[in-house]
Amino acid sequence: MELTPLDVRKKKDDFKRVVRGYEPAQVEAFLEMCGERLDELVQRDKRQQAELAALRERLAAFQDRERALNEALVSAQELREEARAQAEKSAELRLREAEQEATVIRQRAEDATEAARRTLEDLKVRRAGFLRSLRGSLERFLGEIEQEERRLAAEDGIAAAETGATTAGGDVPERTGAGA
Repeated sequence: MELTPLDVRKKKDDFKRVVRGYEPAQVEAFLEMCGERLDELVQRDKRQQAELAALRERLAAFQDRERALNEALVSAQELREEARAQAEKSAELRLREAEQEATVIRQRAEDATEAARRTLEDLKVRRAGFLRSLRGSLERFLGEIEQEERRLAAEDGIAAAETGATTAGGDVPERTGAGA
């Protein structure tokens, strides 16, 4: 049964009066005091209920904020993980590209080195051939020069013998240079 301050105040009329009962003024004063105290308690309960409702609203708001913060934190962590994974993939891709480029550059350098080596070997062979050819040409020219010198000497000897017979002991003119 719900008891209100008004119920307490009206209760004094419900009691029977008896000869040897309680002092009616004291009972009325006590009932009035109980009514006032009950009124205070009801007001206090209403205030506390209002405070409780406000606190529950604040708690719900804080819980909503906490839930939103947790969701934001989870989203941020997921984004961080995605960004990290993306960065790792990007780094791996760049590394593979750099390795491929290095392989291509290395292969080109090896090819260029091999081509230069072949060219050098070819030049050495051509140089040796040229030197052999030059030596052969020079030896042939020297042979021709020696033959020409012998022929010239033979012609000079014949001409000197012919002029020596006519000049009686004339000197053989001295030759200067290769064609003189």
